[in-house]
Amino acid sequence: MIKTLLKSVRQYKTQSLLSPLCVAIEVFIEMFIPYIMGWLIDNGIMKANMPYIVKTGSFLLIMAFFSLIMGALASYFSSKAAAGLAANLRQDMFFHTQDFSFENIDKFSSSSLVTRLTTDINNVQLAYQMVIRIAVRAPLMLVVSVIMAFAVNSELAVLFVILAPFMAILLALIIKSAFPYFPKIFKGYDRLNRTVRENVRGVREVKTYVHEKEQIEEFQKSSNYIYKLFTAAQKIMALNAPVMMLLLNGSMLLLSWFGANLIVNKSMQTGQLVSMFSYSNSVLFSLMMLSMIFTQLTISQASAKRIVEVIDEVPTISKPKQHPVTEFTNGDILFDHVNFKYEKDSDVYALKDINLHIHSGETIGIIGETGSGKSTLVAMIPRLYDSTGGAVRVAGHNVRSYDLKTLRDNVAMVLQKNVLFSGTIKDNLKWGNENASDEEVIAASKVAHADDFIKEFPDGYDTMIEQGGNNVSGGQKQRITIARALLKKPKVLILDDSTSAVDTKTEKEIRLALRRDLPKTTKIIISQRIVSIKDADRIIVMNHGKIEDIGTHDELIKRNELYSSINKFQEEQGK
Repeated sequence: MIKTLLKSVRQYKTQSLLSPLCVAIEVFIEMFIPYIMGWLIDNGIMKANMPYIVKTGSFLLIMAFFSLIMGALASYFSSKAAAGLAANLRQDMFFHTQDFSFENIDKFSSSSLVTRLTTDINNVQLAYQMVIRIAVRAPLMLVVSVIMAFAVNSELAVLFVILAPFMAILLALIIKSAFPYFPKIFKGYDRLNRTVRENVRGVREVKTYVHEKEQIEEFQKSSNYIYKLFTAAQKIMALNAPVMMLLLNGSMLLLSWFGANLIVNKSMQTGQLVSMFSYSNSVLFSLMMLSMIFTQLTISQASAKRIVEVIDEVPTISKPKQHPVTEFTNGDILFDHVNFKYEKDSDVYALKDINLHIHSGETIGIIGETGSGKSTLVAMIPRLYDSTGGAVRVAGHNVRSYDLKTLRDNVAMVLQKNVLFSGTIKDNLKWGNENASDEEVIAASKVAHADDFIKEFPDGYDTMIEQGGNNVSGGQKQRITIARALLKKPKVLILDDSTSAVDTKTEKEIRLALRRDLPKTTKIIISQRIVSIKDADRIIVMNHGKIEDIGTHDELIKRNELYSSINKFQEEQGK
């Protein structure tokens, strides 16, 4: 886990090394100051030696100033290194998720990925800054303080050796008790983010069905879950401060008692006792810092694991390592005994023994009940999912052998709920082809019957699309996404119920335009409406993950009970 995280330090290695170096210099100077102060008291103040006081005092000022500079530099370098690590981790995680297949994304969920990119990385950033600064300072201060204490007076220094193990044991018990809460807390954040995300995205449905109260209750439930866990963890971690203060005050009392006896017996000087008090504070302060470090590391350990899970996740779909196919000659598609299931360990297959040959340029309609495997079937073509068994071949090559960009540039897929991004309509259309000319953009929009309504906007193609496309209707959004797909000039065009929000007249015009303007493009249309596919060259009837029948509209009406019953029902509804 640590090796994976450290790979993201990259250009901030220098700052990561300079910070602990500056800290080390700062600590050595700082820990030598009490020793010099003991000399100043015993040899200067107690003996009223003013020249010695001035000389030694000036030296102490110089040391203090140099220590201050080192501390400031350590803070600067650690802050820059930690912020840089966080930026690199976000970049690495985000870039890596771009290679994820649908299967990988399903594993984590979008709300969990957002939490990992924000809250978890912030925790790791804070922990890293502490590790390269305070985590160096605290143990170094502890060791040097004990060594200097023995140099001043070995008899009193034994107290530190006795007290330190007690502190360490108590600290370990506190951390061990609190740690199990933090993985649960971050899962709670995932749940909270999911609740907020669903509420914001589905705000229209929430308002329509008057479910504000239920949404508030769900939010409160998620928020209270995190609150209770955090409260329980913090109650345990809060024991750090009183335990350390108890030990600090106890050590001061012991030092005062034994130190006073040593001074009375003239085996120790006043300045040395003052130095011992300073080293006592340093020892206990370093232990308090260590407790704070362990607290943050305990929290960040759970976050670090979640980050590394994403970075180490192996995309289930990737381009071939050797000699990928980079030419796409036609839209011929062959399903050869294809099986597919969403979960590897499951016995439930979404597709079962699919054998299908679609000729280049054909128009294929697909219909079936919800959950029959229609969308899953077409998702195999651009490798949104990989088949569990069998092979999918396009233009004579197994889809696994294609360069992914080549494959997906030539297989355009338009979904029922396609997403529009913030930007102009033209920007969104150019997702299909960023180098497309204005003439090509308009031509694709005309085929998708989007040109007319786009021109009606005051800014035309430069009209800004709000987040999620909320300022265009469902039908307009679908036509824009169809035009976007057409700009790819694909060999295979898949419309997955992508005209469901378009009126039947416009939908028919779009189908006629596609047939007229894309004669060589293989067109696969999934629809719940028979009127949308009845003029297809062939129609596939899907049922429970299998192809039940294939034929023309007239053939299926005569021989397929499922198809004819759907047709009869829709005709009656139309009347």
